[in-house]
Amino acid sequence: MSEVGGVSEVSSAHFTYSTNSTTYHFNNLLPSLSTDSVLYAESVFCYKPIDLMNFLLLLLGLAIVLIFLSVVIVQQGTVAVITVFGKYARVLRPGLNFKIPFIEVIYRRISIQNRSVELAFQAITADQANVNFKAMLVYSVLNQEEETVKNVAFKFIDEASFMQALIRTIEGSIRSFVATKRQSEILALRSEIIEHVKSQLDTLLESWGYHLTDLQLNDIAFDEVIMRSMAQVVASSNLKAAAENEGQALLITKTKAAEAEGNAIQISAEAEKKASQLRGQGVALFREEVAKGMAESAKVMNEAKLDASLILFSIWTEAIKHFAENGQGNIIFLDGSTDGMDKTMKQLLAVQTLNSSIESSGIITPPPISGKR
Repeated sequence: MSEVGGVSEVSSAHFTYSTNSTTYHFNNLLPSLSTDSVLYAESVFCYKPIDLMNFLLLLLGLAIVLIFLSVVIVQQGTVAVITVFGKYARVLRPGLNFKIPFIEVIYRRISIQNRSVELAFQAITADQANVNFKAMLVYSVLNQEEETVKNVAFKFIDEASFMQALIRTIEGSIRSFVATKRQSEILALRSEIIEHVKSQLDTLLESWGYHLTDLQLNDIAFDEVIMRSMAQVVASSNLKAAAENEGQALLITKTKAAEAEGNAIQISAEAEKKASQLRGQGVALFREEVAKGMAESAKVMNEAKLDASLILFSIWTEAIKHFAENGQGNIIFLDGSTDGMDKTMKQLLAVQTLNSSIESSGIITPPPISGKR
C-alpha cells in the first residue's frame, strides 16, 4: 500500500514529516526559512510511489514491442537488403529473420523471380523504311549471391530507373542493327536480331546484377504503303509460280497423253498386225479348205459322171443367199441369171489364176481396182 503523510511541525529551526510508519525530522534549518519553502518541501515528500506490478507490466510491454520490431519475415522468391545508419550491412534470405530495432533498417526488398515487360518502338532501315517492333522481354536477378544482390539494390535509385535504362538499351541495340539492313531483309532476320541484342546486353546486365532470360519479337510491321507493295509483290510471285506450275502440269499432261496415245497406237498396230496375220492365216486356211472341198466335190462328181458346173451353181446360189441374209441394208447390184453366173464364175477363175501365177513368180503388184457394183 502506498503511504500518505504530512507535515506535523514546522519552525525556523525544526521541520518534522510523519507517515503511518515513519517520522522524518529535519533540524537546524536556516532561521530565514520561509513559509513557501516549507510548502515546497512538503510537496516534494508528499508523492505517491509507483506500483511494482505496473512497472513490470511496462517492462514486459516494451520487450514485446522490441521483439516485434526485430522480427523480419522474408517471402519465398525475395531477399531483403539491410542497412545500418544508411550503409549496407547484410542480406536477409527467405524465411524468419531478426534485426536490431531502430538501428538496422530494411532498405529494399528484391524479387529474384522472372519478370516480363512488353516493348513497342520504331526503327528505320538502310533504305529509309519505317519498321514497327513489338517485343516481350523476360529478365531476372542473376543469382542470390551477396555481391549480385548488392548491385541490384544500389546500382539504380529505383526500379523505374532500371527499367528505363533497360528498355532504352534494347531499343538502341535493335535500331543500330536494323539501320544496316534493307527493308526486304528484316522479316528473315528475326533470330539474328535477337542474337545481336543478347550479345550486347549480357555483359551489361551482369554488371547490373540481372540476366536476360528471353527476348521475343512478337510482331514486325511496316508502314501501310510498304505493306501494300509487299502484298502486291507476293501476289505477283504467287501468280507467276501458279502459271509456271500450271504450265508444267499441262506439259506433263500432254506428254503423258502423247506417250499414252503412242503406246496405244503401238499396241493397236501390233494387235492389228497380229490380227492381220491371223486373218491372213484364216483366209489361207479357208481357201485351202475350200480348195480341198471343191477338189473332193469335183472328184465325187467325176466319179458320178456328173457335170462339174453343178458345183459352181451351188456356190453361186449360196453366195446370193449369203448376200441377202447379211447385206444389212446395203444395195448390191448382181446379175442373177444363168449367163450372169457363168460370166461371174469365169471372172473369178481368171482372178484366181492370176493370183496363183503372181504368187508362184514372187512379183508383188498392187491389188486390182475393183469394178463397179
